[in-house]
Amino acid sequence: MIRALIRLAGLLLVLAAIQASAQSPSITIVPAQVEAGSPVLLHVEAGAATVVDGSWLGRRLQFFPSRDGHGWFALAGVDVEAPAGPSEIEASIRSGSEVRKLSRSIEIHPAHYRTGSLTVAPKFVEPDAASLAQIKAEADLKAKIFAASAGEPLWSSSFRAPVAAPPTDSFGTRRMFNGKLASVHKGMDFHAASGTPVHAANSGVVVLARPLFYEGNCVVIDHGLGLYTISMHLSRIDVKEGQQVITGELIGLSGATGRVTGPHLHWAVRWRDAYLDPAGLLRLDLSAVR
Repeated sequence: MIRALIRLAGLLLVLAAIQASAQSPSITIVPAQVEAGSPVLLHVEAGAATVVDGSWLGRRLQFFPSRDGHGWFALAGVDVEAPAGPSEIEASIRSGSEVRKLSRSIEIHPAHYRTGSLTVAPKFVEPDAASLAQIKAEADLKAKIFAASAGEPLWSSSFRAPVAAPPTDSFGTRRMFNGKLASVHKGMDFHAASGTPVHAANSGVVVLARPLFYEGNCVVIDHGLGLYTISMHLSRIDVKEGQQVITGELIGLSGATGRVTGPHLHWAVRWRDAYLDPAGLLRLDLSAVR
């Protein structure tokens, strides 16, 4: 009898441990394989939490509750120039005064991007003093804008392509301008003729709508929690700074302003200070998230 009771107590302890393990929150990530430049959707099962936040690759993670209230999500990503190797996602789940810590190891795989050569006007490779002053002022302006994202997600459902034109695989290309390595291409180019309508890829607030030295006529939309989309080289801007836009709303017309070799739309996705592959964001199914 005593032995039977001991065996029963042991079985109950095992079942309790299994149940606790099954209920323990964990971090899941989409896509399963993460490369340099990948946008990712993080999910934590913590329905009773009041706040979920964390960090990854030195950048703050801010989670928001799911539509059904049974989990928390964050849109994040890995910068296009991030080195391959292991990384660690850290998260904190707060429920009243209780705080639980989570972590998950993520391997960042190398992405194989091309090298391309372009010829542009000499002023875009070796700017004069006046242009350098303009570039510096614009850099300060952009830093201020990107440091003040909305504290909640402003987007809803999946992101849509901003223009009805074929995209290129130019993201991540190492760009040689007039024979000199100038930068890594941090956006997706669309073969859009001048005057092609450009739309908001999702809802948000216009935080920049003006001409810039390199970007030409440029529109930046804040989608909240550090996520931005950027449309460059427009021939016309049809929105104003501070304006709220919805998915599909006209923001301008494509063109060839700024540092370009011809008409097209350069569309970039930025999270915190990381530039992400726009094609990856368009592939994420966010319809059930919010």
